[in-house]
Amino acid sequence: MKAKNSMKIKESLGERIFDVFNVIFFILVILVILIPLLHILFASFSEPIQVMRHKGMILKPLGFTLDSYRAVAKNPNILTGYRNTIFIVVAGTTLNLFLTVLAAYIISRKEFMWKNALTILIVITMYFDGGMIPFYLTVKSVKLDGTIWALIIPSAINTFNLIIMRTAMANVPESMSESAKIDGASHMRILFTIMVPLTKATIAVLTLYYAVHHWNSWFHAMIFLRKRELYPLQLILREILIQGDTTMMTAGSGEDVALIGETIKYATIVVATVPVLCVYPFLQRYFVKGVMVGAIKG
Repeated sequence: MKAKNSMKIKESLGERIFDVFNVIFFILVILVILIPLLHILFASFSEPIQVMRHKGMILKPLGFTLDSYRAVAKNPNILTGYRNTIFIVVAGTTLNLFLTVLAAYIISRKEFMWKNALTILIVITMYFDGGMIPFYLTVKSVKLDGTIWALIIPSAINTFNLIIMRTAMANVPESMSESAKIDGASHMRILFTIMVPLTKATIAVLTLYYAVHHWNSWFHAMIFLRKRELYPLQLILREILIQGDTTMMTAGSGEDVALIGETIKYATIVVATVPVLCVYPFLQRYFVKGVMVGAIKG
């Protein structure tokens, strides 16, 4: 027992102070993130008149009512926005991952003659952008303007995510691919039976990146879409928060529009945010491993 205790490394005073500082710092960071979320959540369940009278952060429900959520459920634009957003997230993320994995495999192969030149051209797009007007004219010229595909196809590959995926595949031992080639495996077989399973942590992280991007995107929808039945959820949410458009949800409520409209905004934020918060824990275990890819070779 004495020998075991003597082997224990004693922390210095500086190390203890550093640990305490870290704990305090991260507690403050958690509070900065958590308090606004609680404010929105509790306000959505609160009585509208008490919310209007209250000053400062709301750290507990002021009364309790589900009227705001009932009003949100009555709004047909919310349900339509959910349907459109789910389609955009599923179709867009699927296309994103498929093309990103294919492109990353090509530029990660040592035998590919033009991989360095192609990689440089790809990286340049991270630093130089043609601008919004050329982008709009390009989308319009290929007849995607006014369709939901304008939110999916033009952003099919994110350059930063492509570089992450390329680095992950480059770190897979070359001997595994060479062994598969000796056995007669094609590049597509090597990609989907060797590369994809060995880089699933990175793919999980990129799935989260792409899905959250599509879920939160509203700017391109505002530019390209003309029909309200094609609006994604975030564009509907923007109208409610910025333009204060809650008339469809407050009609027939029997309450003052300004009062219930305030809590409806909070309820809409919760409804639009909860799905992402529910999905994240299932991918979190891959997150650290995925984003640290390339830090350690082998």
